[in-house]
Amino acid sequence: MLKMKIAIQGIKGAFHEVAARKYFGDDITVRECLTFDELCACLQKGEVDKAVMAIENTIAGSLLPNYALIREFKFKVVGEVYLNIKMNLLGIKGADVQSLTKVESHPIALQQCKPFLYGISQDIKLRESNDTAESAKNIATLNDPKQAAVASIRCAEIYGLEVLEKGIETNKQNFTRFLILDKKVADQKDNNKASISFQLGHHVGALSKVLNLFEQHGVNLTKIQSVPVLGKPYEYHFHVDLEWDEYSAYAEAINKILKYTAGFSLLGEYKKGQFNFNE
Repeated sequence: MLKMKIAIQGIKGAFHEVAARKYFGDDITVRECLTFDELCACLQKGEVDKAVMAIENTIAGSLLPNYALIREFKFKVVGEVYLNIKMNLLGIKGADVQSLTKVESHPIALQQCKPFLYGISQDIKLRESNDTAESAKNIATLNDPKQAAVASIRCAEIYGLEVLEKGIETNKQNFTRFLILDKKVADQKDNNKASISFQLGHHVGALSKVLNLFEQHGVNLTKIQSVPVLGKPYEYHFHVDLEWDEYSAYAEAINKILKYTAGFSLLGEYKKGQFNFNE
């Protein structure tokens, strides 16, 4: 039986791969994509079965360009997964934390770990890279005991590195939400969450009318994000995530908001993901 092929942004060991394995299990193969554009192209061409795309982080916020990519490629959101992002200090075997002179990683990862890293030495040099996993692979190649990377535990397993310190991030409640994308609607039961997109006219109360309709039908909005419409200054796409207890109430609310919105798009209905603050 062929393994499911999943597109991820980054290389093996990146948090996208960790998220893919959390959602699908370990019995998958991954297609490494250096950019989100490449990831979308792979899915569009049918080179993979599904794609995993980061959409928001509790510290860095929303990835606005990714909303545009989902609309552009007309992908369907068929699931989501939350990952508690743990930053770890990785070095070659035998490396000593106190002897490190240089640490490499993605700039956001370095930013989140600065207090720990400068606690080693105020003179330690921080080198930015495109990806945490790319940094881990580079450190393994350099084979220098005075250099280390900040990356996932998975990277240590893949690239033969030693975990010098676990959980060096300052904020321990750092979660990233990843969307599971497909070219077609998922045939699954018990969906209780949806992602939609629409535009509104520039008149008083336009957004409040839509929000009130969801409230009246007992539909919970878990996120609302405005994204600029390219080429149309001060016009926006609204991306909204919804949860419900009764599908019929949600469906009725959707039907009623159509007359207040333009360019409405149902991006997907799926089962909401769970996250645990104690992961």
